[in-house]
Amino acid sequence: MGTVTQEHLGPDTPMGATLVAEGATFRVWAQNAHEVHVLGDFTEWNPAPGTRLQRIDGDHWWGFVGGACDRQAYKFWVVGYAGSGWKRDPYARELDWDSGDCILRQPDFPWHDTGFVTPRFENFVIYQVHVGVYSTPRWPPGGGTFLDVAARLPYLADLGVTALQLLPIQEFPSTFSLGYNGLDYFSPESNFAVPDAELPAYVASIDAMLASKGLSPYAEADLKGEMNQLKALVDLAHVQGIAVIFDVVYNHAGGGFGDQSLYFFDRQHGQLPPVRFENSLYFGLHAHAGGRVFDFAKPEVRDFLISNACFLMQEYRIDGLRYDQVSVIDHDGQPHGWRFCQDLTSTLRYLRPGALQLAEYWDLNPWVVRPVSDGGAGFDTTLSNTLRIAVRDVLRAASSPGTDALPMQRLADSLWPAGFDEAWRFVQGPENHDVVLRDPDASKGREPRIPRLADPSNPRSWFARSRSRVAMGLTLTSPGIPMMFMGQEFLEDKQWSDDLENRPELRLFWPGLEAPDPAMRDFLRCTRELIRLRWRLPALRANGFRVIDAHDGNRFLAFHRWVPGVGEDVVVVVSLADQPRYNYRVGFPSGGRWLEAFNSDVYDNWVNPQVVGNAGAVEASPVPMHEFDHSAELTLPPNSILVFCRTFA
Repeated sequence: MGTVTQEHLGPDTPMGATLVAEGATFRVWAQNAHEVHVLGDFTEWNPAPGTRLQRIDGDHWWGFVGGACDRQAYKFWVVGYAGSGWKRDPYARELDWDSGDCILRQPDFPWHDTGFVTPRFENFVIYQVHVGVYSTPRWPPGGGTFLDVAARLPYLADLGVTALQLLPIQEFPSTFSLGYNGLDYFSPESNFAVPDAELPAYVASIDAMLASKGLSPYAEADLKGEMNQLKALVDLAHVQGIAVIFDVVYNHAGGGFGDQSLYFFDRQHGQLPPVRFENSLYFGLHAHAGGRVFDFAKPEVRDFLISNACFLMQEYRIDGLRYDQVSVIDHDGQPHGWRFCQDLTSTLRYLRPGALQLAEYWDLNPWVVRPVSDGGAGFDTTLSNTLRIAVRDVLRAASSPGTDALPMQRLADSLWPAGFDEAWRFVQGPENHDVVLRDPDASKGREPRIPRLADPSNPRSWFARSRSRVAMGLTLTSPGIPMMFMGQEFLEDKQWSDDLENRPELRLFWPGLEAPDPAMRDFLRCTRELIRLRWRLPALRANGFRVIDAHDGNRFLAFHRWVPGVGEDVVVVVSLADQPRYNYRVGFPSGGRWLEAFNSDVYDNWVNPQVVGNAGAVEASPVPMHEFDHSAELTLPPNSILVFCRTFA
């Protein structure tokens, strides 16, 4: 058995466990510990003089163990004022959650060099997924895995999304979770891995996917363990031309801290009641979402989180990060939280300037996306709830019988939230994992999915289908980076749950696409062609925007999109009247023939034999209207969205 020595150590020795020179270095921050031992398959599993790390710089402990190798298990034994016991390595690349052991891992992986480049920010179309429930062929009893998501990548590529956003994939201390209670930030969730015994079938199907692209196959050994399976998901997404965004939680950790977690890592008094949070190494005095807010005053805590972001970006070759509740970092982390955000975004921008940094901040705050040099937090873009709230309010009002006015002006005002200079600085969509969750706590006020909101009595009725097409059309033609939540693209009407064991009926209805539900297939076609329209019409990704007209009584909205300095004009028209409207005059940016590039009414009972529309084009005449010199008389289908353009690439 090896013993701890001081070989192969130096100022650049990384935190955690690193395989080097026929062994491994170990480095850990345990400021007030009396002793720290590394125990594992390569030493002894009992603390002894030969397993003790050496204290350096007063706060860190380090050592080297010869003979340590890939996939061996280890943990730290920490001795402090409050006693002694096991602690997991906060920087462990992989865990065996059944045993609680950390696993030494080589970072190598057979990546495919496809030349994939992270999209420009205006070209992102984000699709949000929870790995454990998105695709569940192993249920029961197993939930979804990284490789199950990978199997759906050709479907997502065909849909046209350009970025897959995974809800948090860091290890969490339960079988089912949203992922926002993570404790082990460098290790992927072990429940999201396919067990070794089940790998052969997955390898065969994945290698067939690679072969179809003319790429080399994986060996079975390449996909053993959650770390490599997550890398394979990212690699395969890039093969399909899809970027990957990880959701990270740097505002707080945990919900249920175990004794072996980073909670009171150096074993100081206060973990047991009466709790003395000021003695907790990583955390401060504030609680959030059942966990503890990080202590941003400590440089080591800030370094831990920034190192995690850099690690995920480099180790997994991802294309961006979505930062959970940056507002908590700012508010509960005062006066250090904002500065932490600036250091975080600046470091990541230096490391990967083309990677997307997406902040969740409530209430919406444009300073989050302003440059650090101007006092902003330096994120690239931020979630916006303005369109989501307005679309839902309009659909909720429209679902009531009658022809009462709808809040269309409020919808128009939501399309470009105040304070933002560029359209890609905000992310918009009417559904997300928080809004449409079936929460066991009914007091949290979650909301129905769009089809059930559009018609509470029947989410497959014509009213539900047509109004849902309007919501999807607004998502993909309005300013901002569009974001969809899993299943939204095919008219999923059930709320979702991360808890398969107690809510298996809330799984996505994938079988409906295969035969039983033609409305789902029609809606999927509508979504796919809207995304393709976004690519064919550059104005839908550009900064040119103005509202042409919004009329509450007529249930009408029209807006103009263009490429500044170029043109490429597009006019988007929405009608939420339940009956067709004829000869409805609308201002247009110029005269002549305008093509009807999209008509949502076509997709009802595809191809709709009773479609209402404009026969493919309209003529704008020199009749001034809506501050334009020209206008056209339109036929507006009921509950519809129309898109007009001059040329169609």
